[in-house]
Amino acid sequence: MKAVLFDLDGTLLDTVEDIRACLNVSLSEHGLPELTHEETVRYVGNGAEMLVRRATGGKSVPSVLARFRALYEASGGGLIRPFGGMAELLSALRGRGVKLAVITNKPQRAAEHAIETFFPRTFDFVGGDDGSFPLKPDPALSRYCALTLRVPLRECVVVGDGETDVETARNAGMACVCALWGYRSRETLAQAGGTAFASSPEELGKILGIF
Repeated sequence: MKAVLFDLDGTLLDTVEDIRACLNVSLSEHGLPELTHEETVRYVGNGAEMLVRRATGGKSVPSVLARFRALYEASGGGLIRPFGGMAELLSALRGRGVKLAVITNKPQRAAEHAIETFFPRTFDFVGGDDGSFPLKPDPALSRYCALTLRVPLRECVVVGDGETDVETARNAGMACVCALWGYRSRETLAQAGGTAFASSPEELGKILGIF
C-alpha cells in the first residue's frame, strides 16, 4: 500500500446535515417538500444532480439543482463535522509516507473548501466533480489520481462508505475497505461486493497496518 484514496461525505466528514440544510432551502423555495435526515442519508452518494433528482422525483431539477449548488458553494460548512479519530489516522498514514487522496462526487470547489477547513496540508490530491471526469463508480478519476501520484493501481486502497466506492475500487483495479461509520450498512456494502470492513478509523488503521 502506497496510497489511500478516501471518499469524503460519510467517510472523512459527516456532511449530511450541511447538505440537507442547503437542499431544503432550495426545495422550499420551489414549493417542494423538505427532506428528513434519513431521506438525505439515503439520497447522497452519487453527486449533486442525482441527489436533487431523488429529492424532487424529477420535478424542476435544473432550477433546484442550480439553486442548491449556489447555496452549497456559499455555505460556510458550519454543520460539517470530522469523524472522530480521522485526523489521527491521516497523521499516522502521512508519517509512514503513504500518499493521501480524496476522490468524491461532491463539487470540486466544495470538496477543496471542506478539506482546507478540516484537514489542511494533509492530502496530496483532491478530486471532485468539476466536469473533467465521469462521477464514481467510473474509475477514470481514481486512475488519474494514481497516475498523478505515481503509484501503481495495485498499490492503492480505496476507503469509502458507499456502494459507489466499492464499485469504483473494483472498476479501477484497486483494493477497498468499507467504512462502516458512514451512511450505508454493512449488508448494503457487502451486497455491492465489499469484503473488508472497518467500524472506526482506528480499526481501519489496523487493517492498513498503521496502528
